[in-house]
Amino acid sequence: MTTTPVLEAVDETLETQGKPPLNVIYEWLTTVDHKKIGLMYICYALLFLVIGGFEAVLMRIQLAIPNNHFVSPQVFNQLFTMHGTTMVFFMGMPILFGMGNYLVPLMIGARDMAFPRLNAFSFWVSAFAGFLLYFSYIGGSGLYAAGSAPDVGWFAYAPLTSKVFSPGHSTDYWTLAVFLSGIGSIGTALNIVTTILCMRCKGMKMSRMPLLPWLYLVMSGLVFVAVSPLTAAQIMLTFDRYLGAHFFDTQAGGSAILWMHFFWIFGHPEVYVLVLPAFAFANEIIPVFSRKAMFGYPAMVAASVAIGFISLSVWAHHMFTAGLGPAGNTFFVFATMVISVPTGIKIFNWLATIWGGKIIFAVPMMFMVGFLFQFLIAGLTGIMLAAAPFNWQLSASYFVVAHFHYVLVGAIVFSLFGAFYYWYPKVTGKMMDETLGKWHFWLFLIGFHLTFDFMHIPGILGMPRRIYTYEDGRGWNTLNFIVGIGAIFQAVGTLILVYNMIRSYYKGKEAGHDPWDAWTLEWSVPSPPPSYNFAIEPTVNSRRPLWDLKHPEDPDTDYE
Repeated sequence: MTTTPVLEAVDETLETQGKPPLNVIYEWLTTVDHKKIGLMYICYALLFLVIGGFEAVLMRIQLAIPNNHFVSPQVFNQLFTMHGTTMVFFMGMPILFGMGNYLVPLMIGARDMAFPRLNAFSFWVSAFAGFLLYFSYIGGSGLYAAGSAPDVGWFAYAPLTSKVFSPGHSTDYWTLAVFLSGIGSIGTALNIVTTILCMRCKGMKMSRMPLLPWLYLVMSGLVFVAVSPLTAAQIMLTFDRYLGAHFFDTQAGGSAILWMHFFWIFGHPEVYVLVLPAFAFANEIIPVFSRKAMFGYPAMVAASVAIGFISLSVWAHHMFTAGLGPAGNTFFVFATMVISVPTGIKIFNWLATIWGGKIIFAVPMMFMVGFLFQFLIAGLTGIMLAAAPFNWQLSASYFVVAHFHYVLVGAIVFSLFGAFYYWYPKVTGKMMDETLGKWHFWLFLIGFHLTFDFMHIPGILGMPRRIYTYEDGRGWNTLNFIVGIGAIFQAVGTLILVYNMIRSYYKGKEAGHDPWDAWTLEWSVPSPPPSYNFAIEPTVNSRRPLWDLKHPEDPDTDYE
């Protein structure tokens, strides 16, 4: 590519390398640099991805054949509690916050986050919360009594979490870990909002901002609104367990439904907290690999903001069977159906961007195609579950498990994997191995569809969720065995990704500043970027500043 004025300015001031190892460790532990904190978020989340994935494989081995006793009922309950909690709070949110931490300041032309020390504090609180949750395996039911992880589900419904049904301290570890995770999430969300609103470079109006910061802005707003009620609920639950309060104790005038409201006011917007960054990655990767500008930028921004608002009014579709009454059910059916409109706009615009483009099927784009296809199917099953009569039939079945894993894995994880391959060269300065990437993609794709396509069917046939085992002769045996095989395929695919990342770091090809011939500001700095990001604050005149620098004869400013 043509060397741009921005690149030249940074090249002149590259930092010196070769520091002693102890100094490097000290710098990482005490850093306030947004890129290092972002990478620590990602590494810590990948650790929990492996742990949560291992727990999922153990559960699928248990359910692969009827009347299995691979693990005990108690251990199975602990596994699905730890798996769900880990994947939502200690893998999903940290890894997406990590990506945002790394990318947002670079994409808006800022040198760091608005509050660097708060950024470091938020990370360390979140990391401590994850390790505290797993410390429950040692200290959960009393001091250093082994094997007492929480077993109340990641939803922790009342009165299951009361002292009567959950004696000991395992539930307290869950409560405190989720509470601390919420504190860290709110701190990071505050930082992202302030950074985007106050630290954009010259010329970067909101209407010229890349779509990724836009999506992170909406996502962070949702974190404020959704996580705060859950944090309040954790405090109320602790009062119930230790100070004699009765917020959720139905025997003393409390309400178990109140807990459900608190939890799902967090729980359903949380799906959008996780999926909006996935949309953000698609918004950046699909245009670059289609060699076209994003179709319908204003509509994409409007749809993102609309999703943020509407997602706050759909939580009770998780409670259709709780007895809310016809008026309540009707409202939440309507709200849930409406959110499919802005979501549909996004899918249409991604397809319109691909349509007629010069598509490059590199690994990041392959994962984006998988993301589009699977997100569409997840949306269709979501509309089915939004209909109250259908929901009543299947609300406690494996159909629901299949649906939300289609969203969380089929959409979010696929998009995230695509983002890894796309931005890895920027972070490390090395290209990831393309062949290993394709092995990862195909194994994970096959495993995903073996697992979650077939999981819908036993749900329709009546298999309840959260069961430890089942009797023979119900027509579920073969389906569950196939689901188990699919989980192993996914695990192998993920291990190939981890191997590829480590191998490429040491033996990968040099990436250069801009290996994908992209358009946003992060590709204007060296790979990896220096600690200060930009030696000279950039000035932008359009939504694709690097395109303008590379193609002065045909700048975007002529079309905006």
